[in-house]
Amino acid sequence: MKVKKLLRGPLLYILLAIVAVWVGSSLITMSGFKEIPTQQGLEFLKDGKVSEAKIVDGEQRVDLTLIKADEELGKQVQFFYVTPRGEEVITAVTNASPKDGFTDEVPQSSWFLSLLGILLPLLLIGAFFWFMLAGMQGGGNKVMQFGKSKAKLVSKESPQVTFADVAGSDEAIEELEEIKDFLKEPAKFQAVGARIPKGVLLYGPPGTGKTLLARAVAGEANVPFYAISGSDFVEMFVGVGASRVRDLFQQAKENAPAIIFIDEIDAVGRHRGAGMGGGHDEREQTLNQLLVEMDGFDVKANVILIAATNRPDILDPALLRPGRFDRQIGVDAPDMLGRKRILEVHSKGKPMAAGVDLEVLARKTPGFTGADLANVLNEAALLTARSNAQLIDNRALDEAVDRVMAGPQRRSRVMRDKEKLITAYHEGGHALVATAMRNTDPVTKITILPRGRALGYTMVMPVEDRYSVTRNELLDQLAYAMGGRVAEEIIFHDPTTGASNDIEKATSTARKMVTEFGMSSAVGPLKLGQGSGEVFLGRDMGHQRDYSERVAESVDAEVRQLLEDAHDEAYQVLNANRGILDELAAALLEHETLDQHALAELFTRVVKLPVRPQWLSSDKRPVSDLPPIAMPAPKPSIESGVADGDSAGAPASAPTHAPARTPRPATA
Repeated sequence: MKVKKLLRGPLLYILLAIVAVWVGSSLITMSGFKEIPTQQGLEFLKDGKVSEAKIVDGEQRVDLTLIKADEELGKQVQFFYVTPRGEEVITAVTNASPKDGFTDEVPQSSWFLSLLGILLPLLLIGAFFWFMLAGMQGGGNKVMQFGKSKAKLVSKESPQVTFADVAGSDEAIEELEEIKDFLKEPAKFQAVGARIPKGVLLYGPPGTGKTLLARAVAGEANVPFYAISGSDFVEMFVGVGASRVRDLFQQAKENAPAIIFIDEIDAVGRHRGAGMGGGHDEREQTLNQLLVEMDGFDVKANVILIAATNRPDILDPALLRPGRFDRQIGVDAPDMLGRKRILEVHSKGKPMAAGVDLEVLARKTPGFTGADLANVLNEAALLTARSNAQLIDNRALDEAVDRVMAGPQRRSRVMRDKEKLITAYHEGGHALVATAMRNTDPVTKITILPRGRALGYTMVMPVEDRYSVTRNELLDQLAYAMGGRVAEEIIFHDPTTGASNDIEKATSTARKMVTEFGMSSAVGPLKLGQGSGEVFLGRDMGHQRDYSERVAESVDAEVRQLLEDAHDEAYQVLNANRGILDELAAALLEHETLDQHALAELFTRVVKLPVRPQWLSSDKRPVSDLPPIAMPAPKPSIESGVADGDSAGAPASAPTHAPARTPRPATA
């Protein structure tokens, strides 16, 4: 392959040109004289065998014409001499007195060779750059087409993805279904004065299916679909990005109705003025052209731009305003029902065992994205094929979930017995403290087998999806994060470095409780510090801490107090359940992995931590001592069936907190 690629490149043509020039110059300078040694030529002159001689100055060459042709050399020969022998050669020629005489010649350079010497380097350099540009643009005759768009037109013959292949994003599908209707029946919407949206922005975490949704729109709309990446606009040549934007939108307008899809638009859509180049770098000029093209659409052009990004917070505000991206659709991680549907989609074509329940698997994978779930089923299929089995069973699925969450099992890492014992008590401390807390999720699995970078891990899985976390739940997380460290202190009186990751996570959570969540009585409900969402150069330069040194001391003291309280709670739990901790460590040393059913038998005798005192951020009086708030009588509601006089509570408002992060196992 490398030889073929080399032969197709410009190097072959350059070599052929050099060989052609060399052969041509050789033919031009060919004289027909046979070259002989200098001494033999002098002997020919001395013996009187020469009829004519010619001395060529500058080349130090003597051409001889023999009286009688030699059988091997012919009649014309030549020899060269060095400068010190010049007088000897001239004397020999003079003494020989050739019959036809001898001549002296000063060589004159050929005008053709002189011209070739000037033009050949220029031709070679021009050919090199010609083929280099052609190679950068894919070869052929595309040297002058680097300003053309690289968008790929999705043809009808390519494999089509429809909305039936997308699961777990019902709201996004509904919005995009309307986009499809806009393109198919624009007159219906224009009749009531509706304006067709010019742009749709799909944003969300990686792996949630943004690109898949765009491909589904292409399969459903049955219109020309141009797909391009944001990085394809930026090249080494100035102005290429803006030229490609113009060409892309021109193609779409000529084939309207059409859809343009730009994946990872943050490559060209970042906030202007954020880089070191100010407002004159190539990326910002590309963004300016994109803004002009989006705002310059004809109302009846029927061209819609769909873009996807993981970072909507760093996009330029001019790009996000109505009239450009009219709709911004969030594509988040799916809920339990969405995960089940995604698993059903990806399990098609895979032989599943009779005992496999995808709903149970969906409950085991909270926070997983569509890409994670597809990877789980693929890993399970690989494990099944590796074990020469025919059906994917629950064992393969459980191992696949562990591989996706914590990495592959490291069977080659052999731990000493002392390290196994420390790891068993460490993971047992995590699990026991988590079980004794009153606001934690159940412990579903404990293992002391090394996996990924961890020597072992404890898996604490939520029973249902959550979108906000209470203060007591966060305090419980701090307590069971410190459980492994406290267990090492109680049993061995010599803690190890295995708790470094636990301490790091606990410190981060405690600091967020104080500075972001307002869960500290000393600091109060304040948001301290600048957000770190915009991490690119230019937006964070010059930003400083927005609170005083005194407040910083209070923050550090509150964070330390939260961690010390969590340490004390873990110490209290493990001392109260010391016998269960020993049994749990012994079971881990024997079986290495304990599932939820095996843990249920050990945890039936766990002594729970007492309920924490009620916490109020400002007013220290108990809630029962506060004056009641007068509430108006509820109005009749047909939907809820509440009549006048019934004591029905007001409906709870929708949660406004950010969704909780994907639960990850606490590592040793």
